[in-house]
Amino acid sequence: MGIFGRKNDDTTAAGTGADTAALTGDYTIDPAHTTLGFVARHAMVTNVKGSFQEFEGTLHLDGENPSKSTASLDIKMASITTGSPDRDGHLKSADFFKIEEFPTMTFRSTEAEALGGEDYRITGDLTILGVTKPVTIDLEFNGAAKDPFGNERVGFEGKAEIKRSDWGVTWNATLETGGVLVSDKIKLNFDISAIKNA
Repeated sequence: MGIFGRKNDDTTAAGTGADTAALTGDYTIDPAHTTLGFVARHAMVTNVKGSFQEFEGTLHLDGENPSKSTASLDIKMASITTGSPDRDGHLKSADFFKIEEFPTMTFRSTEAEALGGEDYRITGDLTILGVTKPVTIDLEFNGAAKDPFGNERVGFEGKAEIKRSDWGVTWNATLETGGVLVSDKIKLNFDISAIKNA
């Protein structure tokens, strides 16, 4: 039974010995142990991976009723990195994210549901360039543990796909061989570690 399952006397979370009901509460996402990544197709032949280095977020987990669980995330667009300073500079420019005008990307959940086992789905509003559109994220609960410093942690992996054009991010270049330089479809990948608030 997963984190959002109903409490049974012998139920534990992901084999950690933690009672699932005891995991209910408010959590703060730990940026040092969390990755917010993305993948875009480049020149129709390869994938370019990137991530955001500066962000803050919170989770509320409800072990009795998953629909009451929530998530909130604020990402600093200037922290985007793909391993290429020139490419990062282009992404921050008016061609893409216009970070001077829109310094933050946000996500606010609107719905959460248990799919069975350790699988969950969260839907929410993603705002980029001042445009807000719904996004659905599939999540897998990785478990719960107390770290050596006494922090109670939970972990999730998540993935989603979006079309950047839905948020007005439309810059591109046509290739001589056909196709375009940057894919419209973007894959989002999340590895989240969150600490329970005292």
